Amino acid sequence: MSNRAPHVVETRALSPTHTIVDVYSPAMDRVISNDVLRPAHGGSLPTLYLLNGALGGEDGVGWMNNSQAPEFFADKNVTVVLPVGGRFSFYTDWGAADPILGVNMWETYLTRELPGVIDREFGGTGLNAVAGLSMSGGPALDLAIQAPELYQAAASFSGCPAPSNLLATVGISTMIASGLNNPFNMWGPPGSRGWRAHDPAANAAKLAGTAVYVSASRGAVGAVDKIPDGATPPVGGMVVEALVHRCTALFVDALEDAGVPATVSMRDTGAHTWALFEDQLREAWSTTIAPALQTR
Repeated sequence: MSNRAPHVVETRALSPTHTIVDVYSPAMDRVISNDVLRPAHGGSLPTLYLLNGALGGEDGVGWMNNSQAPEFFADKNVTVVLPVGGRFSFYTDWGAADPILGVNMWETYLTRELPGVIDREFGGTGLNAVAGLSMSGGPALDLAIQAPELYQAAASFSGCPAPSNLLATVGISTMIASGLNNPFNMWGPPGSRGWRAHDPAANAAKLAGTAVYVSASRGAVGAVDKIPDGATPPVGGMVVEALVHRCTALFVDALEDAGVPATVSMRDTGAHTWALFEDQLREAWSTTIAPALQTR
């Protein structure tokens, strides 16, 4: 095998159920670390690709450290792969390299490079799902649109699956620019063809045959957030959640217009907290992902 092909560089077993797998990505010419969760009994299992938020877990904030996802999946018959990296990338292939972020070819990595490596390393069944939260929610659905043969299920937790909507485009561009990155290096200027090509709402019909879960809240703090009494309300999260609720509603309308069935969980409470994301993940697993992966 050429060293320019995707391959495992190193594995580090941290526990019987948690391994870090470093994978070389030819598309980005760098090594990507991936947290891999598997039940202790091992075996050939389907795979869930679970994506992190705005900073890609590079800052230590993500599913592994801010939720009970590792404990939840400890007894589930699935391999869960959590790539570390991709801050502000929206897990897509960028049209141009960014002076700060460098080369972003995350769609290629997630759909053409990583799955083959994971299947060879752990013995996959050929059944896959992808899910993301916040920044990665819309992209998880987009990945399923771009590679429909790869994923049996896709889920968005409080994401924005309508990026070509003007307000959404402004919000996404502002988020990317907040890291001093050029948002136009992704899909081009607002209104460019790339924004619509990677818009799940504009391409909802292409999700026919994929098990879809989508959820967002109106942004009010609720019991689901598990915020201690007397703590300062997460005002920023409340605002963000209200915005992604509107974006998600546009996607839900597009699914209905296209006649594509989905599990929709539009909520009144939830303030863009990790407790909310975890609750959405658990619901998505039981209603949508596990059945599509033919596992439990």
